[in-house]
Amino acid sequence: MNRIPLETWYYEIPIITRIFVSCAIGCSILVQCDLVTPYQLFFSWRAALDRAQYWRFLTTFLFFGDLSIDFFFHLFFMSRYCRMLEETYAQRTVDFAWLLFVLAGALLAAAPIASDPFLGTALSFSLTYLWSRRNPGVEMSFLGLFNFSAAYLPWVLVAFSCLVNGRMPVQDVLGLVVGHIVYFLEDIWPRNPASGGKRLLKCPEVIRRLFLREETLVEL
Repeated sequence: MNRIPLETWYYEIPIITRIFVSCAIGCSILVQCDLVTPYQLFFSWRAALDRAQYWRFLTTFLFFGDLSIDFFFHLFFMSRYCRMLEETYAQRTVDFAWLLFVLAGALLAAAPIASDPFLGTALSFSLTYLWSRRNPGVEMSFLGLFNFSAAYLPWVLVAFSCLVNGRMPVQDVLGLVVGHIVYFLEDIWPRNPASGGKRLLKCPEVIRRLFLREETLVEL
């Protein structure tokens, strides 16, 4: 049976990005239907640990606001660069999942710096930064006004946000900083002779084996 275009697009998205997009849409639908409130989804260390509301570690990255034009803009932006980055991890889904875990952990540690208790935008920006640094030669266009190389994409987005909002986009900058740290440790440092070729952020072998074991069980 032929799929409708939207369904085809959805199932062409790599699995991790697809889960990310689905959960983000789900969170916004739940809020739109008044089944939950944003106050139940935002992140704070006190609420997450002292009140044992551990879901906040996850939902802070999944809520992008009520269903609106702004929400779908953020969703498109997030899914685009998350998807393109995940596609570079072909046959290495566990490595991409671990990358997301590392980025999320770093952003949670830096959460007190953020002016927004929701960190989805910062995570999206980290993913965008990583993609741009790994694909610096890709030619891009900004609203059809001018062309630039992908290496400059994060800076173009920060400048545009400053121009539109009249203030420094704290979440974007936070995502940029975290993305750069991860990029350095994952892509630059292992090439330094002093590193001995070791990747400090490499996915732990125990997690890799567990993931591969689950995949084997599914296939059986």
